[in-house]
Amino acid sequence: MNNKETIPTSGIKKAPSSRLLALDVLRGITIAGMIMVNNPGSWGSIYAPLEHAEWIGLTPTDLVFPFFMFIMGISTYISLRKYNFEFSLAAIWKILKRTIVIFAIGLGISYLSLSWRTLDPLPFDRLRILGVMQRLALSYGATAIIALTIKHKRIPYLIGTLLVGYFLILFFGNGFEYNETNILSLVDRLVLGLNHMYKDNGVDPEGLLSTIPSIAHVLIGFCCGKLLMEVKDIHEKIERLFLIGTILTFTGFLLSYGCPISKKVWSPTFALTTCGLAASLLALLIWFIDVKGYKKWSRFFESFGVNPLFIYVMAAILSISLSNISFAYGNETISLHGYAYSVILQPLLGDKAGSLAFALLFVALNWTIGHVLYKKKLYIKI
Repeated sequence: MNNKETIPTSGIKKAPSSRLLALDVLRGITIAGMIMVNNPGSWGSIYAPLEHAEWIGLTPTDLVFPFFMFIMGISTYISLRKYNFEFSLAAIWKILKRTIVIFAIGLGISYLSLSWRTLDPLPFDRLRILGVMQRLALSYGATAIIALTIKHKRIPYLIGTLLVGYFLILFFGNGFEYNETNILSLVDRLVLGLNHMYKDNGVDPEGLLSTIPSIAHVLIGFCCGKLLMEVKDIHEKIERLFLIGTILTFTGFLLSYGCPISKKVWSPTFALTTCGLAASLLALLIWFIDVKGYKKWSRFFESFGVNPLFIYVMAAILSISLSNISFAYGNETISLHGYAYSVILQPLLGDKAGSLAFALLFVALNWTIGHVLYKKKLYIKI
């Protein structure tokens, strides 16, 4: 995930002297966005742009996670250059170790949330197995291994095969129905079991089959990383990103007439459209930051971008803590989260504005910790 020519494992190291700043900034924007949309004051009081599409469609909130996965693909290309993209036991071991660590952290977050909420120290009979971190782990691991085992000129064909194959699964498997007849739900319930899934009309948004297009998604980012890094002229980098971004975005929207855009099934058109938009935004940021030199505004997001997974995990743990640490208030018990929103922000600002204010304050809390690490030029790598 870090923009370095190493495969990250774990630990703390000094930051390198040079980084692709626009990539760090975009990574930081997505992490800040993910934290904000995941932590409103009240889930019942959210402004429309900050909600996910219920089933079919695309909102600004639907962009933050796929943007991060696109960037992960670019960073994977950069990191694997150390091995000259050649298969070796050392490279495979580091990839597998990082994949296992990220997946395990995702399980740990699920366990902490469930056990604290239910006051059950052993809730393994209903622990959700998959999730955001687990999807990152599987998509990263598959992409990195593919990058070391097949010729890169064949990767676009593999991407096409994965996306077309997945569309056929959706098309013939009732995959665009928002209920338990959906093939995605059937497979997850058969393999994982209903107690180990996210409960959303029977469809887990980070389920097993939808991992297929998410791997293609990261592979698209990998290919864009190749297009970006194999030329030195910054203007050519921008032109390449804008070109591929435009092609992917228009292709995704045009194909959506037959294959609807849906984050919850990670439809092929969702992958194409969001990768296209991410590529275009990265091109714009490179022009704005690295060509024009407008950098002061971006420092806020750099603090998120240099330690992305650490800050995301830290935010998840802080969120769980705020929601479960309670104290007596009047005749009832209230959590720290509930007190901040219901007692302070909601009466002062109203329902939705108060809910947004809570999310922004929570982002600021995480930024404060991230900024200390940024100022010390430290990475906490996962």
